[in-house]
Amino acid sequence: MANAADRRLFWVTAAAVVAADVVTKLLAESLLARHLPVRVIGDYVQLRLVYNKCAAFGLCLGGETYSRWIFFALAIAALLVLRSMVRSARPGDRFRLFALALVCAGAVGNVVDRIRSAQGVVDFVDVGIGAARWPTFNVADSAITVGAIALAVSLWLEGRQQPRGEEARAAEP
Repeated sequence: MANAADRRLFWVTAAAVVAADVVTKLLAESLLARHLPVRVIGDYVQLRLVYNKCAAFGLCLGGETYSRWIFFALAIAALLVLRSMVRSARPGDRFRLFALALVCAGAVGNVVDRIRSAQGVVDFVDVGIGAARWPTFNVADSAITVGAIALAVSLWLEGRQQPRGEEARAAEP
């Protein structure tokens, strides 16, 4: 990540996502009653305050007691890996930097929650149809998901541009 415009894109995106995540979680905690849904779009989209001591889809490592710190450590490790990806991104590869900023910001947002509260990460967006519901999530979770998909696309496109095997040998003089 060589130029100033690349750094600015990364940091502005990351800061905006972390700020949006923190503010929306604080609003959810102050305005929503725990577990009572507020319909936004019928039963399809609701706001419902829950605290998640584990991870997505109820994944717990070490039970609820230790899960908070295990996921904290895993997030820090992931941020270190992401940092190296940010540093090695080609100058001008804004799509990849944007994707990395989303994933990093989402990880930071959820780490902030794990530090600030033993209750768990604040989740409040509930989508689904009837009893078929997606796990409740937050802005950080959305950023991680969108960023991870965008990063996968970026890596896939990069892989398609690089010649492999027989093609690479045939291309050599």
